[in-house]
Amino acid sequence: MMTNRTFTMIKPDAVENGHIGSILEKITSAGFKILALKKTQLTVADAEAFYSVHSERPFFGELVEFMTRGPIVAAVLEKENAVNDFRVLIGATNPAEAAEGTIRSLYATSMGENAVHGSDSDENAAIESAFHFSGREIF
Repeated sequence: MMTNRTFTMIKPDAVENGHIGSILEKITSAGFKILALKKTQLTVADAEAFYSVHSERPFFGELVEFMTRGPIVAAVLEKENAVNDFRVLIGATNPAEAAEGTIRSLYATSMGENAVHGSDSDENAAIESAFHFSGREIF
């Protein structure tokens, strides 16, 4: 089931470093429409639930600690081929490997603190959007 929506979070590192506006500008300039947007902070329980797919990985504790250390900006985005186009826009997880001009090449500081999250499939985009937003918050 392909949709034209994806989910993103601007992570605590990028929020702390003052990159919210620049990242949102990159997103909208790439043709994405913002359907929902909010600044919030994940609790430990929220982060553990959101990243439960990684719960057995050795970096899980560090990931939860990082994602709860400060506010994030969550957003639902719309564009044709949204998931794939957004993955291209944000670049590789490791900013050293991210293509020039991608969000991670510009704003990430490390593989662990890589500025943004982007859904990796249409199914996960729907799940992640519903995790952060009620239906009445998505326009």
